[in-house]
Amino acid sequence: MVAVTEKTLNPDDIRTALAGVKDPEIRRPITELGMVDRVEVLPGGVVDLTVLLTIAGCPLRETLTNDVTAAVRAVPGVSEVRLTLGVMTDEQRTQLRENLRGGATREIPFAQPSSRTRVYAIASGKGGVGKSTVTVNLAAALAAKGLSVGVLDADIYGFSIPRMLGVTGNPTRVDDMILPPVARWEGSPAEVKVISVGMFVEGNTPVVWRGPMLHRALQQFLADVFWGDLDVLLLDLPPGTGDVAISVGQLIPSTEILVVTTPQQAAAEVAERAGAIALQTRQKVAGVVENMSGMTLPDGTVLDVFGSGGGEQVANSLTQLTGHEVPLLAQVPLDPALRVAGDTGRPLVLRPEAADSPAAQALNTVAGNLAARTKPLAGVSLGISPRR
Repeated sequence: MVAVTEKTLNPDDIRTALAGVKDPEIRRPITELGMVDRVEVLPGGVVDLTVLLTIAGCPLRETLTNDVTAAVRAVPGVSEVRLTLGVMTDEQRTQLRENLRGGATREIPFAQPSSRTRVYAIASGKGGVGKSTVTVNLAAALAAKGLSVGVLDADIYGFSIPRMLGVTGNPTRVDDMILPPVARWEGSPAEVKVISVGMFVEGNTPVVWRGPMLHRALQQFLADVFWGDLDVLLLDLPPGTGDVAISVGQLIPSTEILVVTTPQQAAAEVAERAGAIALQTRQKVAGVVENMSGMTLPDGTVLDVFGSGGGEQVANSLTQLTGHEVPLLAQVPLDPALRVAGDTGRPLVLRPEAADSPAAQALNTVAGNLAARTKPLAGVSLGISPRR
């Protein structure tokens, strides 16, 4: 009978396991980020290791501790895990920042020709039409389809995105780089990176800024925040055609505009102006979403609380103004569940009980339309050079 020799546990086995652990904020393997400082295998299968946090006050240190411990314990032969959490030095943080940004600083990645991220600005002519509600549900629906999604709450005065996505954490600063909080929901694989000016003010303090400060804030959120490799970035714009809308056109010319309106004729007329700004900024209007459409009553009849036809009117008008087809992507029925979902921080499209909801289905349809689009490869370097 041939004896089977048991494989000796070594540090490489542990590092291999740790390669499957991602930093909760950056969403990349901790081994790739230089966070694994020391790994020792002691007699009896005891693993003694040190993992470095990006900053001393890392808000997700408990999550990282649990993930590292679970990964190491799963390695055959490990009997005990002794984990020490250290903190990166200034030099290590600088190296981390440079590695993440590829050496570039203060550069808006989405404005580069090589960017493969689709950027959509969710716009409306006036407030109260459900623009933020549409934004958070599209973000969640896109993330649930497996896309990497980010949301920038550009409604500086009326920020509401963090609450509507259930985000309570604050961003983490690594030198001049900002790591955005990530919205997650129990029972769903969806994850959405979020940044908002509301994360930088105390309580419900109002923001009183003029045009230049609005431009600078938007520029900082786009350039200083580490978004990673996003498939889609959604910008929740303030109502109207003011400073922020103009700045978006200047900072990311490839941004496409998604106009939200209600069926009401007065709202539709104002929404047309929000879409018509594309003529001045030379942007494309991706489509129109009519929110608060007819509400279905218990007896099956439909009550048009805000009238009808507004979305179609805006789509037709913008088609004529821009010279290209602007489709009416969906008519989202008026549904109290949408409001409840926004207040509780779990978008309607992620709620199992809302699977048959006409409102959730309409929003999922829009998300499917956006997810199916791919950014043109024109101007993108493929990294190929002639053979000599």
